[in-house]
Amino acid sequence: MSDVGDCLFCKIIAGEIPSKKVYEDDSTYAFADIQPKAKVHVLIVPKRHYATVAELAQNDPAELSHIVGVAKSIADDAFHGAYRLVFNTGEDAGQSVFHVHAHVLTGEVLAE
Repeated sequence: MSDVGDCLFCKIIAGEIPSKKVYEDDSTYAFADIQPKAKVHVLIVPKRHYATVAELAQNDPAELSHIVGVAKSIADDAFHGAYRLVFNTGEDAGQSVFHVHAHVLTGEVLAE
């Protein structure tokens, strides 16, 4: 697990690393993925550091619910509300940054 002080997403949230911001409020930050897998590929992260979605759900279920609402709003704006929402949990499942993040894929018809 990443140390919070060395966390890539914590540095993006703090403005230490540039990103293309899509959405921000007091608890949540969303930005364009630098290696998009769809026409619109946005990462949504809580500003408070949690390593995985399970940790987020256990400690702040309201924030998890809020992230799902933000994903819907992004999809409403980008592609008539249709979207895929993915959380990778653990290195073997493809998680490479251990700050929980939701992948919102939308903007086009997605293959299965």
